[in-house]
Amino acid sequence: MNEKQQNKSVMLAVVAFVLVVLVVGAIGYFTIGTAKEEIQGEIEVEEYRVSSKVPGRILELCVKEGDYVKAGDTLAILDSPEIKAKKAQAESADDAAQALSDMAQAGARQEQIRGAYELFQQAKAGADVARKSYERIQRLFDEGVVTAQKRDETYAAYKAMEAQMKAAKSQYDMAVNGARKEEKRAAAAQVNRAKGAVQEVEAYMHETVQIAQMDGEVSDIYPKLGELVGTGSPIMTISMMKDIYATFNIREDQLNGMKVGDTFAAFCPAFGKELQMKVYYIKDQGSYATWKATKSNGQYDLKTFEVKARPLNPFDGLRPGMTLVKK
Repeated sequence: MNEKQQNKSVMLAVVAFVLVVLVVGAIGYFTIGTAKEEIQGEIEVEEYRVSSKVPGRILELCVKEGDYVKAGDTLAILDSPEIKAKKAQAESADDAAQALSDMAQAGARQEQIRGAYELFQQAKAGADVARKSYERIQRLFDEGVVTAQKRDETYAAYKAMEAQMKAAKSQYDMAVNGARKEEKRAAAAQVNRAKGAVQEVEAYMHETVQIAQMDGEVSDIYPKLGELVGTGSPIMTISMMKDIYATFNIREDQLNGMKVGDTFAAFCPAFGKELQMKVYYIKDQGSYATWKATKSNGQYDLKTFEVKARPLNPFDGLRPGMTLVKK
C-alpha cells in the first residue's frame, strides 16, 4: 500500500512539473515571443566645419561653444607671419613691374631724346664733309692728279661716316618712338602677373579671419587660444539647428510599405511628447547591416534601411542625440 502511494506521489510530481513547464512556455510565447519590437531613432542636424586654407596660430576665438551665430559673424582670428611676409614681397614685385611698365609706356626722357638728336646731327655733318671730300678726290682722280689708292681711302671714309650717321639716326628715332609695342605688352603682362600675385596673397590674408557661412550653433571648438592649426585643420563645428531631422535604422520587414513622403508618429522620451514625422530619405545600409537567416526554418536575409524624416510640428528644446521611438 505504501508502495502504491509512493508511485502515485511520483506521478503527481511529474505531472505537476510538466504542467508548470507548459504554463511557463505558454506565457513566454504569448508575452516575449509576440512582443512588438520598438523602432528607435535619433535626432540629428546638419553641420559644417570651419577651417582655414592657411596655417596659423589662434590669435582670438570670438565665440564659445553653445553660442548662436549668424552668417557673416567673425568666429576666429589667426596670426600668420608667413602670409604677411609674402604679401610684402608681392606688393614690392607689383611696384617694380608697374615702374617698368610706366617707363616702357612713357618712352625715353627729353634729355635722352635731345642727346640722341645732337649725336645724329654731328654724324650727319661728318657724313656731309666726307661726301664732299670724296667728290673732290674723285674729280682729281679723273684728272690723273691723285692715285686710285687715295680715291679708295676717301671713299671708305665717306661710307664709314654715312653708316655712322644712319646708326645715330636710328638711335634718335628709337628715343623718339620709345619702346616697341611688344616690349610694352610684355611690361603690361608683368604688371598683371604681379597684381595677380597680390590678389592671391590677399585671398590668403582673408583666410586668417574666419567667418560663419550660415546661421547655426557652435557645437565644438577644437584648438585652444594660441595653438597652431595646419592647412585645412578644423577649428570648430557649426550645427544648423533649423535643419533638424531624425534617423531610424529599420529592417525591411518592419518598413510596412513605407515610402518617401509618408508620415508617422514618434514619441520623444525627453519631453514626453509625440512628433509627426515626414519621410524624405530611404536608403539601404549595405551588406554590413543585413540580418542573416539561419536557412533552416524557411527564413530569408533582411536588409536594414536608413530612414530620415523631418518633424512637421517641431518644438523648442529638441537637440541632436535625443531619442525618438516610432509608433
